[in-house]
Amino acid sequence: MNLEKIKLNSHQLRSSNKSFAKKYNNKTKHNPIVLVLDNVLDTYNIGSFFRLADALNVEKICLCGPVVTPPNLKIHRASIGTWKWVTWEHYYHTADCLLKLKNEGYQIIACEQTKNSVLYNKAKYKFPLAIVAGSEMNGVGESSLKLCDQVVEIPMFGINKSLNVLVATSIISFNTISQQNYQ
Repeated sequence: MNLEKIKLNSHQLRSSNKSFAKKYNNKTKHNPIVLVLDNVLDTYNIGSFFRLADALNVEKICLCGPVVTPPNLKIHRASIGTWKWVTWEHYYHTADCLLKLKNEGYQIIACEQTKNSVLYNKAKYKFPLAIVAGSEMNGVGESSLKLCDQVVEIPMFGINKSLNVLVATSIISFNTISQQNYQ
């Protein structure tokens, strides 16, 4: 079986073998992106981030804070089993994760609305890239924002101030890949 061309449906993903998934992951070239979840607490959001990470074929997800990690039934359901196929790490403090990524040469960007944020489609992205997504209630924490190289936001045209954290990260991350022609 050619591991580069494998595509699984939701039933196959849910019932997939974790050791086979790891073997596949080790033989696959990934986009030079890391998704960093800064205290994202909702297990369905976390599971959906694994689906996003798989869709983007990122290097890994970093789950930061006192959060639920796989294996977890809600994460499994929301991720349709992609948590077995995506490399992930857990850090109790987001700063530890971001400092490690900075030392490895990653540009760190945050998805957040601040007085200094720039529109996501006007930002200059450099790879390797780490995209920081904040908690559902509080966004990206102040200490994490201080470690970021750039803060980007999506314009909002209605009365709602922000999008769901997964939706916003999806828009921004797919934009970064299309700007760099990574596939």
